[in-house]
Amino acid sequence: MPSINIVPLVDVLTVLLFFFLVTMQFKQVSSLNITVPRIETAGENKITEQIVIALSPDGQLYLNDQPISKERLANSMQLAGELTPEMPVLLIADEEVPLKYVTEVMDICRSNQLNKVRLQSR
Repeated sequence: MPSINIVPLVDVLTVLLFFFLVTMQFKQVSSLNITVPRIETAGENKITEQIVIALSPDGQLYLNDQPISKERLANSMQLAGELTPEMPVLLIADEEVPLKYVTEVMDICRSNQLNKVRLQSR
């Protein structure tokens, strides 16, 4: 009665498995420091307490719907970072706002221990 020897087959498969594991590149999404939203299923904002910063197309800043200068925003974020460093920040920017202004606001928040910065999308 003929039989199939499985040992060489398992050896070859093990070598192939090790080869693919060694040559695979694993990318860490967390190194990008952003949370990508799924727009199709985006629902209501369930966070009730948050700091809302808005940027208009002309570069005007708004903190919780009140106009504010960049210096006063930095002072406010410093105070908020000292009192509640876990407070989330929602950044709302018009699509015409240059990325430069968005990154400046994000830097202000992060330099004051407010690391939970989210971007609002449509």
